[in-house]
Amino acid sequence: MDRQHQVVLSLGSNQGNRLENIQTCIALIHKNIGTILRVSKLYETPAWGFESDAFYNCTILLHTAFSAEKILSKILETEKQLGRIRTEQQGYQARVIDIDIIAFDEIMMETETLHIPHPQMHNRLFVLLPMQDLGYDWKHPKNNKSITELIKDTEDKSDCVVVGTLKAPLENFNLQQYNYIAIEGNIGAGKTTLSAKISDDFNAKLVLERFADNPFLPKFYKDQNRYAFPLEMSFLADRYQQLSDDLAQFDLFKDFIVADYHIFKSLIFAKVTLAEDEYRLYKTMFDIIYKEMPKPDLYVYLYQNTERLLSQIKQRGRSYEQEIPAEYLEKINQGYLDYIKTQTDLNILIIDVSDMDFVENQEDYLKILELINTK
Repeated sequence: MDRQHQVVLSLGSNQGNRLENIQTCIALIHKNIGTILRVSKLYETPAWGFESDAFYNCTILLHTAFSAEKILSKILETEKQLGRIRTEQQGYQARVIDIDIIAFDEIMMETETLHIPHPQMHNRLFVLLPMQDLGYDWKHPKNNKSITELIKDTEDKSDCVVVGTLKAPLENFNLQQYNYIAIEGNIGAGKTTLSAKISDDFNAKLVLERFADNPFLPKFYKDQNRYAFPLEMSFLADRYQQLSDDLAQFDLFKDFIVADYHIFKSLIFAKVTLAEDEYRLYKTMFDIIYKEMPKPDLYVYLYQNTERLLSQIKQRGRSYEQEIPAEYLEKINQGYLDYIKTQTDLNILIIDVSDMDFVENQEDYLKILELINTK
């Protein structure tokens, strides 16, 4: 599971309605490039390096799965969409919008088109002051200096004046209204990826199922009849132990909990994999455990059709999953849907993600957040 990159962009405008240009730019970046976590104050600053009208400037901190090269490409598309026309003229020019990549995690990168961190950032107060507003604990990878230290050392003494505040788009979502969100789905539905993205973006404690540590799982996929019962029993014990520990430990530095599973999945999978007599024994033990488990404030089920599931399973490349038959996935999907129908005491949200890609398509991710937010 790849975690998201933390990226700082600098935005500037000195033509037309500068405030509107900046606000529209923020909305487009949030929609197309990544989740904007924080936005600095808005500054009015003199043109830097040439004679022109004063600029409005700000910086933004965002999370994205895209590479630096992909971000640059999308930035150029955004500038063009907002009316910026790049010319062959040398030197600085007045512009409707200007978007620069200032930092990408804490790495250094130099290519023909990219220099990260931005090579002039330490000379530009209109970048350093807004970046300080972000409260981002970042150090320059070349000299290990913090933003505060870079501001102290810069030779730029430009008059940068705060003229307003800007709202981060993420403030429109109040996922902190929940204490505990469980995100469920079939094998390969994307529940772990979505849980991790929400955890990153909303400062949530992330609880991931420890399936990779189960020694019976590879054996089960080779001989289901023999290993079904020990597999399901070991999963049940591990899920109970993990959830009991993680949900009981309140984290003062996190706003809520998001988990990529709910313990009831144990019963769903067991019903598909176990013989009838084994299942009766299993359910008796499950019912005893289930009474003690905290219930999520929101239970999200990611539905994905079987064809897409098989494609995702193949793409992620776990060797022991490659022979999973379509019939097995369909039984699991049906098991979840049957379970959901019986749960009158759970706050349940079903999202069909069969035609969504919430990693590569930021709009799809925002749609899911909106559904969770308004449920």
